[in-house]
Parts: sequence; structure tokens; C-alpha cells
Amino acid sequence: MPSDTQNTSPRLLRITEILAPTGPIPVSKSTWWEGVRTGRFPRPVKLGPKITVWRSDEINQLVHEGIPEQAVNRANKRFLPARQAR
Repeated sequence: MPSDTQNTSPRLLRITEILAPTGPIPVSKSTWWEGVRTGRFPRPVKLGPKITVWRSDEINQLVHEGIPEQAVNRANKRFLPARQAR
């Protein structure tokens, strides 16, 4: 194997590294898991009974291609101010 070959295997990311406020995806955990269930977001890899990760290349692809609009709209509703009582 040549010495200049880089390890190109993707990192494994936990959900806290993916979702806002620390990650690049601005949706809630419940929206994320609904998207995983319906196929809008990448499927996770289970490393153990309490360890779930996602491949960084799949998350990067999602970020570059864009997050489905309905998922972002659902997340933004959480941040809208409540209606004032009349």
C-alpha cells in the first residue's frame, strides 16, 4: 500500500453532533427520528444497545444536498413566538 494513501473511512457521528445547536441539522430529535423512520434522513448504525451513530459522509451529503423543506419548517415552528392572548 502506498504511503500517501489516506484513510478515507467516514467518521461516526452521534446525534448530538448532527442536530442543532451544536450540529449542522436544524431539527429536533423527534423530527429527526421521524425522518429516519420515513427515509428522509439516513439510517443509523447501531454499535450497541445504547450507542447509535451515523456515517459522516451520509450526513455531509444531506447537508450539501439540502434538508427536506418540510423537516426544516416543522423545526422552525418551535421557535416562533406564541400568539399573544387578546
